[in-house]
Amino acid sequence: MASHFDPDVESAPSPQTGDLNALLSSRIVGQPTALEAIIPSIQLHVSGLAPEGRPVGVFLLLGPTGTGKTRTVEALADVIHGDAHRLLRIDCGEFQGDHEVAKLIGAPPGYIGHRESKPRLTQGSLAEVTSPSSDLALVLLDEIEKAAPSLIQLLLGILDRAKLRLGDGTEVDFSNTIIFLTSNLGAREMLEEIRPSMGFDTSQPRSPMELRERLERIGRQAVRKFFPPEFLNRVDAVVAYRPLDAASVVAICDLHVAELQRHVHSRLGDRSFDIEITPAARCYIIDKGASLEYGARELKRVVHRNLTQPLAALLANGAIPPGARVVVELGEHGDRLTFGVEEGVSPPPVRPTTVLAVDDNDDLRRWMERVLSGEGYQVLAAGSVEEAVRMAGRDPPDVAVLDSMLPDGDGVTLGADLAHDFPGIGIVVVSGMDLEEEDLVMCRKHGMRVLRKPFLARELLTAIRSIGIMVARAAGAGG
Repeated sequence: MASHFDPDVESAPSPQTGDLNALLSSRIVGQPTALEAIIPSIQLHVSGLAPEGRPVGVFLLLGPTGTGKTRTVEALADVIHGDAHRLLRIDCGEFQGDHEVAKLIGAPPGYIGHRESKPRLTQGSLAEVTSPSSDLALVLLDEIEKAAPSLIQLLLGILDRAKLRLGDGTEVDFSNTIIFLTSNLGAREMLEEIRPSMGFDTSQPRSPMELRERLERIGRQAVRKFFPPEFLNRVDAVVAYRPLDAASVVAICDLHVAELQRHVHSRLGDRSFDIEITPAARCYIIDKGASLEYGARELKRVVHRNLTQPLAALLANGAIPPGARVVVELGEHGDRLTFGVEEGVSPPPVRPTTVLAVDDNDDLRRWMERVLSGEGYQVLAAGSVEEAVRMAGRDPPDVAVLDSMLPDGDGVTLGADLAHDFPGIGIVVVSGMDLEEEDLVMCRKHGMRVLRKPFLARELLTAIRSIGIMVARAAGAGG
């Protein structure tokens, strides 16, 4: 079918356009080298040009603890699947003995416990960490240097041919996976190398590029001493995570605080309040939660213990009225945080934007409902034109996300009808193929946006926000 392009109905930005880099950069701080290595493999998979007969990508992530190695994989899962926990994680510390590796593939027939041992690495376990928006499974083997030699041998076949034979003879296909291996190999030497740039005396200051190259050399030397050549030859990239500098730690702290603020707004609704943290209070949190040895690993716990829990106590005691501003400051003696509550005008309750999601694919519809509900939208989910019209009649939607092919009609015609019945509604048509010319004309006529399948969670949210419905409703509320 011929491909058409029209600026008025262009699809939502895809990973090739740089959106993936922007989304990941907002979650992974201070490690641009990791993004530069990983993103091209995802783009190859999305484009359909990934090499056959091997995993989409294999990455060995090195560096000191708390620098973001595991966080990188979680952020990638969040961007691709809308859920940071949608990944298959194997803690290699659990498989330090050769006999324990049988837990991953199951005991072969004839061995005692064959029927009772359920393998961890199955086709089903890979399918469970995919989503309707992407069939790409993320596999994380944490602290790979702790694994038994037999596990390394087991990985050779997966990394080379994307195949794994289980104990019962069943074959598992890893061709739609990205495999991440994390390791602390060389971490101590990296810390010794980085200390001068963290404030220690040095007679020969080095540029960031020189330091980066030195850390990569240290990491490569460490893995070459530990892993056999045939293993390393199957790894696409060895990425050395550098210890976080002061600016990166501050940015990570701000991310945690912003996440807390979003949590307050989303959970409390019209009872929510604003949080303001003074520079001195922020420095206190950073001093408590970050260090050269442990990176930013403790920051989240420090924010929870020193901000979330005290705010929850104040809220439970009725000390924070709706619409208030809570100012967090450093105490007089510098050993604790204080909370000042400034009363504000309680905002009027605002009904969440209502999104009508119509698709006859039950899994995709439930996934859209989960993603949109998690962002605070009120979701009406329908599987047919008839059901969608009935729901819209009862509760007029602000936005409609419509599959182009439905069992009793099509999304473009349904979108035109909704645009006629509900002036001002925003409409997104999703399709797995190029629309016909007449459908594109109808989309342009009614201002409908087109989103190509498969799409990421963030692409769906971007498409909904881009149609300007929130701006229109805010203007209406203000008037």
